[in-house]
Amino acid sequence: MASMLGNEDKLKRELYNAILKEDVGKVIELCEGFDDHAMHGLTIHGDTVLHVATYSKQTGLVLRLLEALHHHHIHKITTSKNVSGNTVLHEVATLDDCSVEVATKVLEKAPELLSMHNKLGESVLFQSARYGKIKIFNFLADKIKISKYDEDTMNSLIQRNDKTTILHIAILAHQFGLALNIARRFRHIIGEKDQDEMTALQLLSCNPSAFKPVHRRGSHVRNLINVPESRGYALDLAKVLVEEDTSWKCTSYNVDLSRPKPHKYGRHSTRSNASSADEKKVPERQEFVSELAKLSAKDSSSNVNLSMSKLPKYGCSGVLSTDETGGSSRQPLKQGGVTPLFLATESGCVEIVKEILNIYPQAVEHIDDEGPCILLVAIKYRQLEVFEYVSEMEVPMRWLVRRLDNNGNTILHMVGMPIHVYVPEKMLGPALQLQEELLWFERVKSVTKEAFVCHQNDMKETADGLFATTKSELRNSARDWLIRTSEGCSIVAVLIATVAFAAAYTVPGGPDQNTGLPVLLNHPFFVVSTATDVLSLACALTSVVMFLSILTAPFRLEDFKHSLPNKLMPGFTFLFFSVVMMMISFSATIILVIHGKERWTKILLHSLSFLPVGIFALAYFPLFLSLTKTHKHLLKKIKGAFHCHRWFPTVSRDNPEGEHFRSQDTSQTKQFSV
Repeated sequence: MASMLGNEDKLKRELYNAILKEDVGKVIELCEGFDDHAMHGLTIHGDTVLHVATYSKQTGLVLRLLEALHHHHIHKITTSKNVSGNTVLHEVATLDDCSVEVATKVLEKAPELLSMHNKLGESVLFQSARYGKIKIFNFLADKIKISKYDEDTMNSLIQRNDKTTILHIAILAHQFGLALNIARRFRHIIGEKDQDEMTALQLLSCNPSAFKPVHRRGSHVRNLINVPESRGYALDLAKVLVEEDTSWKCTSYNVDLSRPKPHKYGRHSTRSNASSADEKKVPERQEFVSELAKLSAKDSSSNVNLSMSKLPKYGCSGVLSTDETGGSSRQPLKQGGVTPLFLATESGCVEIVKEILNIYPQAVEHIDDEGPCILLVAIKYRQLEVFEYVSEMEVPMRWLVRRLDNNGNTILHMVGMPIHVYVPEKMLGPALQLQEELLWFERVKSVTKEAFVCHQNDMKETADGLFATTKSELRNSARDWLIRTSEGCSIVAVLIATVAFAAAYTVPGGPDQNTGLPVLLNHPFFVVSTATDVLSLACALTSVVMFLSILTAPFRLEDFKHSLPNKLMPGFTFLFFSVVMMMISFSATIILVIHGKERWTKILLHSLSFLPVGIFALAYFPLFLSLTKTHKHLLKKIKGAFHCHRWFPTVSRDNPEGEHFRSQDTSQTKQFSV
């Protein structure tokens, strides 16, 4: 018995090696030694010879094995599954080339494989969508169409056990071309939800990378070509999905009862008293709102819609409620998840946001069950492009800017709200990150109604106070970063100034013994050496002054907006120029000393002298790019102070990067009146 098992293991080993070596003849010969031929189990995971030959992409071998399979072994094709429950056709669905030819041959042998599932409930059609195989997917979809399965069987073929459909899995696999094909073929599954209550459009709205051009370094040329195609498919897919989506209709209707609270005094001045008072006043507020709703319903001229209607696919029902601060009486939503409009706004899928608002412009007034509107979401997650796009809608902005969420937070409060989702890190130091936050606060403040600037939320916090509290850790990091940077750069600048000062009293070539004048006074490089040495000394000392002014600053929160970054940029610039001037002076001095040497010696010395400059420039180039934004703002201030449009014509041009840091002049900012 042991001998028989040993012989079988030996045959399996030889057979497995033959498949790996793509020795078709030997594989066919060894399969004859098994009773069940190619359907014999080969691996420890239950894969048969036909399974292994299929996922090893040996099309010729698979076809030969199918032809050599005896008639009385054909039924084993449907019963032979690996530990994952995959049949041979499941493995065929993962192939690229010649997959249709192999699938045709397999279905001729066992057509019932088309409706079989693995342990996850995945059909062969689902398997092909999961791996993004468009050719085999279209082939299997056509086969399923002509097979005329009943509705239950059809649903099981396009959806697995966890309710994930073929459209969901194609989007999750970033196969947007295939997903577009699925959305057009099976339009009835566009609104289907998975076990997380997510539709296909919601999944796409969480994937901003699908709409952004990607530059892949070192990848194959084919990948570079597929990137723009994939982005185009994603845009077309978004259009198809948005047309079928009406989730924005399920909104939290509100009555504008906004009453800004600029103080924390009154009958209940403490948080504990206020919260207890709120609990006592809940029935009174509900009764008040109910009466208001009745009056509004009687008034035919009222612009407030308080009806509770059931919308297609999304049920909207609830009771009216309000809060003490304000803002609104509303109907809480009872649908699961966040709508695609808000998901796209949160993740930065601007294309989906624009598509939804282009097809359904009234969707801009959508409010979810937590109270925020699209403007509040865009501000909280720092989505500048969405913010600007919505800001251009003058009529909706009159209402959106005064909208409060359930906690009484205004749009200005949203700037200070902490973000509890992952945000990719930027190439910015803590000080520049804090500056970015301060400028974003200033930008939002420019469109905030004056009555809401000092408004307090339910926690008795103004927008300024909330911002200062939530950014305190970042402020401390920014202060420490500026101190460390300024101290290190000051030391370097002082060393450069010391060397430059000493070099100023060292005459290249020495003085003339008779006249006392430098021997090389009339040489062109003597002037270069002297001038660059003086410039190096001047730049180094100026840099020291700038960094010392940072070290002695009070580090107020307001200082991080313009004052400190405006000092850091000139400090780095003068330090860089001092290094460059010192290297030029050094190079010119060496040339004066060895001016009679060969030409290659001069070239070598030039190259070596500028090596530190190149390393310094490369190391601090990302920081320079970040500081450039501050520099542009400084030029704008100079232009505004002296009205020198003629001297700074380029400053007035719009810049996508600089626009984010643009200081909003209240006299030039569009005010949204009620």
